[in-house]
Amino acid sequence: MGRKSTTQPDRRHFCGGLAYLFPAAAVVLLTGAASALGQAPATPASQSGQTRAAPAGQIRRIAIVLARELRDLPPPLSPLDVRPPDDGVAGARLAINDNNTTGRFLGQEFTLAIVQSSNSAELVADTKKQVDAGASFIVADASAQTLLALSDAMKGRDALILNAGASDDRLREQDCRPNMVHTAPSRSMLADGLAQYLRWKRWQRWFLVYGTEPDDKAFADALRRSATRFGLKIVEERQFSEDVGGRAEGGHEQIQEQIPAFTQRASAYDVLMVADESSRFGEYFPYRTFDPRPVAGTQGLVATSWHPALEQWGATQIQNRFRRLANRPMESLDYDAWVAVRAIGEAATRSKTTAPADLIAYLKSPTFELAAFKGRKLSFRDWDGQLRQPILIGTAKLPVSVSPQAGFLHQFTELDTLGFDKPETNCRAYAP
Repeated sequence: MGRKSTTQPDRRHFCGGLAYLFPAAAVVLLTGAASALGQAPATPASQSGQTRAAPAGQIRRIAIVLARELRDLPPPLSPLDVRPPDDGVAGARLAINDNNTTGRFLGQEFTLAIVQSSNSAELVADTKKQVDAGASFIVADASAQTLLALSDAMKGRDALILNAGASDDRLREQDCRPNMVHTAPSRSMLADGLAQYLRWKRWQRWFLVYGTEPDDKAFADALRRSATRFGLKIVEERQFSEDVGGRAEGGHEQIQEQIPAFTQRASAYDVLMVADESSRFGEYFPYRTFDPRPVAGTQGLVATSWHPALEQWGATQIQNRFRRLANRPMESLDYDAWVAVRAIGEAATRSKTTAPADLIAYLKSPTFELAAFKGRKLSFRDWDGQLRQPILIGTAKLPVSVSPQAGFLHQFTELDTLGFDKPETNCRAYAP
């Protein structure tokens, strides 16, 4: 029996949730520091005593829009991986609470409007209305094409798009835009983070299996680039285009025969690298390959911006606060949206202004830094707008490592060993 498609934001994650569908288009407004769903961090205190909130007449508001493109995607292979309906939204809400915890003592209030639609043109039009009404920051979970249309619609305005949902390298390269920055790591950053770890493990011979979808091929391209960059060798490539049948009707027996047959007679390799962003077949490869080898890539051992089991660098604190807010673990899209909203709040706190042009300039400047539970201060690259950040390497249950790995050096920061470095960039929109 075929798998039924569902309408969900497009994002891979480690854990799932209950599947409820949002309406095709909706706008929700959240204001204030306190949310009935969550708990804000502790209130800062001055040296002379408890700090008081700014008087109501002195409050300056910073409006943020979360633009979500609802996409028609096939359900995941495992029912445990069903995407939560508030994927990304919960992360943005938590960040709004965090921003307002500090902001109310500085006379700042942050609001969040959620705009969502399955129609790209409608999403752009609805977001534009929010900007016309005073919003200057757009946190986006949308496809590359919709992001470019949104960027074009914002030309000439004091508005900044923070891409939290699209990993396409072209958005940081030939199609980069000066009014767009990226908190989601690019495919090249994810592939480089994984490649560094595999190099450290001396798993240097790769057998690459990729799917038929454009995103699968794009991640395969990123893996090829990483292999070349770090001196690894792809000994063989195969495209997987077979029908794997249905599990509910005894399909596991067919899969158990099919995957070993597909992977046999491959050149000697250390690790099977799978590129299956559409999640149509990759989960079938671990423990079923003809040769007993580990699986990495989009399934098996994966690279990601966040892991629900991360505990280092104070991450337990945000994991617990997020669980109280959303009643589920924090996923990568939640984290990327949280970072985007927090970046706006941190820029407002540090620059002590709410003027959109000044905030945007500070956020994109070398002075800006954000502490984000990863052991390093995060900042935006001045050549493509990408947030430089460590990449987590992990399985479904636990983090395994963090890249950049020891020994991968850089003249400025090791974080720039992940993704396209300044001498490599094809982005011209950020050129001085």
